[in-house]
Amino acid sequence: MSLTQIVQNHKEFKEKHFKEYEELFRELIEKGQSPKTLFIACADSRIDPSLITHTKPGDLFVDRNVGNLVPPHEEDAAAGVGASIEYAVEHLHIENIIVCGHTHCGACKSLYSEADTSNPKEQKLFSWLKYAMPAKSAALAKVDANNKEELLRATERANIVQQLENLLTYPTVQEAYKAKKLFLQGWYYHMESGEIEYYDPIEDTFKPLGNSAS
Repeated sequence: MSLTQIVQNHKEFKEKHFKEYEELFRELIEKGQSPKTLFIACADSRIDPSLITHTKPGDLFVDRNVGNLVPPHEEDAAAGVGASIEYAVEHLHIENIIVCGHTHCGACKSLYSEADTSNPKEQKLFSWLKYAMPAKSAALAKVDANNKEELLRATERANIVQQLENLLTYPTVQEAYKAKKLFLQGWYYHMESGEIEYYDPIEDTFKPLGNSAS
């Protein structure tokens, strides 16, 4: 979509859709935001958190990044995502954190490419993707490397599980989770069907979202 089209779409938003939510926007300004869920999703342009959850403005506190990654708390790279996590838990008092991965994830696919990691134009990207590397190792331990599609799907799921583990390295998350004030869940969105699976840590498997306990 061109910039010209985006500008035109904004005009349409102001004239039509803003009016639909004008009262809600006014209430959110006057009372402040109070979302119950932090939604950590991939920056992939094909993924729209509000669309796939059918939520309104103010319902989700969203953090999007390449690969829906959560660097461990002690890592310098955690600053951006970590700020979202700490603000959501400490100030917004959210009740849920969802890490949402998806099929056909470019970040996970790139883990298997022979990229030139010395390329100065992509140093930030290569440094960032190292937080998905444990998912590659986990997938290779379960799936035949020659079965590329199955391997990628396994990597995408393993990546979600890894980021949930990384979430628990944050003191504010640990405290709220142990006090049962915070619920963590991993989602796996199927772009080709719109279906979502959730991670069941007890059985260590992904199941249809409709079977998820709230």
